Amino acid sequence: SNLSWLGYGCLKQDWTLIVVNTTGAALQTLYILAYLYYSPAKCPVLLRSLLLLAVLAAGYGYFTLLIADTGTRLARLGLFCSIFTISMYLSPLADLAKIVQSRSTRCLSFPLTVTTFLASTSWTLYGLQLHDPYITIPNVPGIVTSVLRFWLFWRYPPGQDKPYRPLHA
Repeated sequence: SNLSWLGYGCLKQDWTLIVVNTTGAALQTLYILAYLYYSPAKCPVLLRSLLLLAVLAAGYGYFTLLIADTGTRLARLGLFCSIFTISMYLSPLADLAKIVQSRSTRCLSFPLTVTTFLASTSWTLYGLQLHDPYITIPNVPGIVTSVLRFWLFWRYPPGQDKPYRPLHA
């Protein structure tokens, strides 16, 4: 995600996007390297990392070699980044059924929810300031899903698990 948004920022010559996503990409790279170093199962982690690098290289080739017009490239890269960002914001909701059935938010991270809310709100406001729908629109689901997760934390506090009762009972 950071590398995609970095490419978008470079193409658009937006230094805010460039600095933030260069920092994010560097931190994510350090995290992956540390995880790879300390992981007992190095082969699967290394293979997944190499596969993602291959996908990234293919995407770079597509956006730089096959799309000559800068405006078209910016629009397609913006759409790609938007889809990726929306899927990232929606991914924590995959556990929604488990949370409702167990009546517990133990599988959710409250600090991550707060951070997601602040980051998606900041990026939405930045996108509105620039009148850039590719920055604004994909961050709105981050706000919505964060508010939903806040509600889940309120409705099902982490320390107060209730016995499992099927929803259809």
